[in-house]
Parts: sequence; C-alpha cells; structure tokens
Amino acid sequence: MLSLKSAAALVLPFVFFMAGAVEAGPVATGRVEGTVRDALGRALPRVEVTLKTSGQEVVGKKRSDAKGRFMFTGVRPGVYAVFGAKKGFEKSTAIAVVKPGATAAAPLTLTSKKALELSVVAQRLVQARNELSPSTGGSEYHISQSDINTLPQGENTPLNDVLLQAPGVANDSFGQLHIRGDHGNIQYRIDGVTLPEGITAGFGQALDTRFANSINLLTGSLPAEYGYQTAGVVDINTKSQIENGGSLDIYGGSYGTVQPSIEYGGSDGKLNYFVSGSYLGDDLGVENPTSSQSAIHDHTDQANGFAYFSYLLNDTTKLSFMSGTYDGWFQIPNNPGQTPNPNYLAALGIPGFNSAALNENQYETNRYGVISLQSAIGSDVNYQLSYFSRYTSTHFVPDPIGDLVFNGVASDVFQSSFTNGLQGDASYRLNDKHTLRAGIYFSDENDVSDNSSSLFPVNSLGVPTGSPYTIVDDTSKNGNTLCGVYLQDEWKPIEKLTINYGARFDQMNAFVSANQLSPRLGAVYKLTPETTLHAGYSRYFTPPTNELIAPDTLQLYQGTSNQAQVQENSPVLPERSNYYDAGVIQKITPEFNVGLDGYYETSKDLIDEGQFGQAMIFGPFNYAQGQIKGVELTGNYHSGKFGAYANLAVTQSLAKDVVSGQFNFTPDELAYIADNWIHTDHDQLITASLGVSYTWCGTKFTADGIYGSGLRSGFANTGSVPANIQVNLGAMRKFQSACFGPMQARVAILNVFDSNNEIRSGSGIGVFAPQYGPRIGLYAGLTRFF
Repeated sequence: MLSLKSAAALVLPFVFFMAGAVEAGPVATGRVEGTVRDALGRALPRVEVTLKTSGQEVVGKKRSDAKGRFMFTGVRPGVYAVFGAKKGFEKSTAIAVVKPGATAAAPLTLTSKKALELSVVAQRLVQARNELSPSTGGSEYHISQSDINTLPQGENTPLNDVLLQAPGVANDSFGQLHIRGDHGNIQYRIDGVTLPEGITAGFGQALDTRFANSINLLTGSLPAEYGYQTAGVVDINTKSQIENGGSLDIYGGSYGTVQPSIEYGGSDGKLNYFVSGSYLGDDLGVENPTSSQSAIHDHTDQANGFAYFSYLLNDTTKLSFMSGTYDGWFQIPNNPGQTPNPNYLAALGIPGFNSAALNENQYETNRYGVISLQSAIGSDVNYQLSYFSRYTSTHFVPDPIGDLVFNGVASDVFQSSFTNGLQGDASYRLNDKHTLRAGIYFSDENDVSDNSSSLFPVNSLGVPTGSPYTIVDDTSKNGNTLCGVYLQDEWKPIEKLTINYGARFDQMNAFVSANQLSPRLGAVYKLTPETTLHAGYSRYFTPPTNELIAPDTLQLYQGTSNQAQVQENSPVLPERSNYYDAGVIQKITPEFNVGLDGYYETSKDLIDEGQFGQAMIFGPFNYAQGQIKGVELTGNYHSGKFGAYANLAVTQSLAKDVVSGQFNFTPDELAYIADNWIHTDHDQLITASLGVSYTWCGTKFTADGIYGSGLRSGFANTGSVPANIQVNLGAMRKFQSACFGPMQARVAILNVFDSNNEIRSGSGIGVFAPQYGPRIGLYAGLTRFF
C-alpha cells in the first residue's frame, strides 16, 4: 500500500510538470493579452487566437482558456494583428501596438453565425424557473461549477463529498450524510423538480456530480414550496450549453481505481442537449470494517448515465426531458478473526468458518425520468409542470453458510420502489410589493419487499434443535400516495425588507394515513449594504419511507434463531416538527464574507433509521420526542488567484422513547430510552470543513479538509467514536497538446496524513458493524476537451 514517502516520490515530479518550466530564450520586451467574448459579452473558451506581424508573419498561436483569456509573451516592439477564430463564429481581428516592457490589450468579439436567440431565451427561462423557488428565511449555500472543479478530485468528486464542504453536513458510513443533526431527510431536486425518495439503503451515488452546473443546499426554515424531506434541499441545476463540445476523462489511482467518463453537449436549432456517462471500478466500494490499509472482499463496479434535452417551442415556452440511470455491484467487505457461534457450527456439522472468506454481495439499481413544460403568461406569470418517474431497487445476497454460523440467519433481501407523480409550480407578480406562488405535488408509489431467510429452529435457550430451513416473507404495498398543495406570498413592505409567508397542506396514505397544515414565515432584512439578517419559522411534515417499513410478521420467526427479543412492532408514523432559524451574513470586504446561523427544532414522532441485521438495508422507527439545536459559522474569501472557505457547526440531536419498530431493540435499551433523553446515533457535536486554492504559473493548487468530533456509539448511544479528520491535496493544469488539442491534467492525494478514521465502532443504535474511512490514496486524471 502507498506510504507517504512513496506518494511524495510519485507526486512531486507531476507537480513540477504542472507548475511549468520557464523556457530559456530572449528577455520578453512586451506582451499581448486580451479576452474573447461573444456579442452578449460572455467569455468564449477554446478560441484559436493567432498573432501576426504587419508582414503577415505568424508570431504565435494560443487558445483562449475557460474564461476567454489569452496571452502572448516575449513579443518584440511593433504593430501586430490579433486574429480570433472559432467554429460557428465569424472571425474577429484586433490591432495591438507593443512597446518595450509594456502590455498591449487586444480584446476580441466574435459574432455567432447562429442566431443568439437560443442563448438569450434559454437564460431568460432559467431566471424565470429560479423565480419559482425562493429561499427567504432559511440558509442557502451555493456551490458553483468552478467550486466543484477547484476540489482536489474535480468532477470526479462524489456528490456526497461535494456536500461535505457545506456547513453543518456530517459524514457517515455508506455514503450517508446528516445535515444539521438530522438522519437523512434530504430532498434532491433537479432543475426545480423534486425526485421522489427511493430505496435509501445503498452505497452508490445515484446522482453524478458531472451533470451539475451548480448546486444549492437549502437548510433551516424553508418557504411553503418545500415539503417532506426538509433537513436539507439539494437543488441541482443541470449543465446546458449552446456551443457543441465535450470532454473525455480518464481518472484513477489507489485501491485499483479506474474511472473513465465522457460528456457532450450543444445545440441544433432550438434543441439544446447534454449527455454524460461514467464508470467506476475500485477495491474500496464500501467502508473497510478494519483499520487496515486494504479491505478484504470489497470490489465495486458502478455505471452512471445522464441525459438532458430541451426544446424551445417559442420565446416563452420550453419543453425539457431528463433521465438518469445508475447500476452498482458491491462486495460486502469482511472482518477477519471473528468467532462463529459454536452452536450453529454444531448444527451444521462443520468445524469452523473463516470470517475473511465470507461472500456477501449487494446490487443496486436507480432509474429516473422527468418531463417538464416551462412557460409564461405575459410578463408576470411563470409556471412549470412536470411528470416524474423513479425506480430504485436493492438486492442483498448473503453467504448461505457464513451468515448462518455468525448470525444464525442468512437473508436474501430484495426491495424495490416505483414512483410516478406530478409537480406544478407557478408564480404571479401581483405588483412591485407582492409575488404570489402556488403549487401542487402528487405521487403514487408501489413497493416490493421480498425476504427469503435461512435459519435454525431453536429452543428457549436459543440452541438449534434441528437443521436450518427457509422462511419466505414477501410483501408488497401498492397505491402509497402523497399529495401536497401550497400557497405563499413574497411581500416587500419596504425596500430593505422581504417577508415570505404562506402554508402548505399534505396528505399521505400508505401503511398509515395522516395529514397536516403547515404554516411558514420567513423574513430577510438588508440592514446595510454589507449586513443581511434573516429569520424564519416552519412547521414540517415528514412521511416515513414506505419501502423500509418492516412488515408485521414477527410471528413467522418465533422459535427460530431470528426471533426478536421484543414482540412489538407499532407502525412508523410521520414526523411533525417546529423549526426556528435566524442568522446574519456580513460582508467584511468585497472579497470576504462571514455568516452566523442558529437553529432549534422540536419534533413529535422523530424518524430515525438503523441497520439492524447483516443485510445492508435500513429499518425506520420513531422516537416519541426529538430535539435538535445548533449554531453554524461560515466564511469565504476570494481575491484574484486565491480563494478560501471555512465552516464550523456545533450541533446536538436528542431523542426519547421508542414508539415504533420496537422489535429492533433489546428490552434494556427500550426501558432506558423510555426514561432518558439520549443522543441519536448520528449526533456529532462539532463538524467543520475548509478549503483553499491558489493559481501559480498556470497551475491551480487546492486543498480541502473535513473534521468531525465523532458519531455516537455504545449502549443507547451513550459513547462516541474518536474524532475524524481528513485533508486532501490537489493540483490541476490546463495545457495545449500538439496532437490532442486542449487538455487538462489533475493529481490528488486523499487523506494526505493517512489518518485512521473510525466512522462507526459497530456499537450504538442501528449500527451493525464497524466502518473506517479510506486511508491515504494517490490519484491522477487526464481530460481532453473537444
């Protein structure tokens, strides 16, 4: 495995290459630089720029960078012509007069051969769609495409790792995230359309970072438009581009990582499109259950694809379609040295079993599609109507012998969810002071849960009395409906103050039927040009995930090695909560901003989840009461070639009295939790993240890091694991290849200090096995743009 010394030996030559070598030659007596833009003033990348003398001698050729910039150095004094050429655009010329020791400016403007109407209309429609989704009263953290590219892994960064750079986002095993002390409860939107929640038990990243143009994380007290999963709303704006082009990337490194990807987009008439695809194969698909460098039996293969098409029906109407697909196969890693149950060994007539030889696997599938019609009525009314569909499935395949001797049960578990629905959102600008917004959401979900378990018949002492046999426990639940409507008003009584008030009503019909009217109130006050205050209150209604509700069939397992100690299984109820949020954003200088935010939430029937068996599938349950409170401090600085950000959050998440899914607990735990407030298993007192970047000699050097004081562990979550810290380094450089044209090279070192981070100890409520974060890894990538 890679050591720090050997990693440095491999990386340093690459870094020196990326820093660029200074070529020997005559001292530059002047230079020519400029920016290439289109007729709308937007920067044009990948423009061929040629510098010629008055005698038409070619002095040099360059290609404009991502910001449209170009530069010629070492230019002798004289008069020069600068030519810009790009497919689909008329050529442009500028004159530059070079003087010794001076810089001659040569800005270029290229006129598109296509009508710019497509771009103008597309931008206007994006702005109109954004007007449908206000965030007044809550907190919003914006992650741009440039921010993503600045991360050490760039677009190869998994989406959950991107979100870990936001304030108050805690890391957990299996790719789980906890925002502001909540378990899951995260809503994902693509271009303003809510993706229905699928099977939440999975290791893979169903949403690929590559198709994101920007990501907004909304937390706190949210307007009435946002319902159901409200701990955090991850709103992804997809990439779209007018000029045809794309990229081919190969990325890989430690742990056998191979990750090729491709993306391409452009336009044809009124049609705009973007497609991307990627494959990931490595030997660290799931967190290692030991602290060793390499995991045993931990290979994964994953494929991800995304497609987006939009067509302008007229100047105010756009029809769009997007679709995503994901398939993942995971070996479940083994923990060597475990002792099998001697009674189970005797019942099977075998002398022993090596836990390092277990062969458990999991298969995951995720498909989604969205068709949207966005339009306007006059200049004051905007609306979007969408039909969505999503299918997810998870299939856990046990080791038929190994799981029996260690756990007394070997369960083959398949779960699937198929959801279809409609979403409509509209805004009406009544006058300068009032903008009304309203919408509707409806979904219908069909769930399947098939469980085939091999287990032993046992006596009252739990000792097998015969050979193992199989219990089949297959259930399905169709017609699980969720319906919501909302109405809200954005009111500006004075120029500095914006108030958003409204309400939503939600009705669910599944394993239980329930509804709620939820008022919302939020305000933003611009105290000074540099100081912005916000505050809000929201009543939330969170339905449980239908496909994860355990079927009421405990009697099937009576007298078996899978018998529950507690024979009670009340249905899981929707969570109802009151959320309060207040904060301030202060602009210290034009380059430096800081923010402070505080929040407090009280819940009835708080929903939590846990892994209560060897199958990597989570089961939900309710606490009668819940309480979350915390404070977040954020800061960011950007000036020229340097940028930095830092976030710090202090959170406490408490709960009391388990009132559903009781069979997952021991009697002692149930009794203790009934009388005492406990920490939830995902509670982490301190969470922090930071990042810094600097561009030197054409190479961008980056670093980021995350810190967590430790998730909970032990009986009733009374303990915690040690603190975790991970620091990553990266460097990225764009260059021109004589054979392949514009390219980009990237190198990254993850967990540069080789920290041994214990994420889970194997103890605590709903924690089945220990998990450790990845050790040090070296990765490199090469991208060709076309």
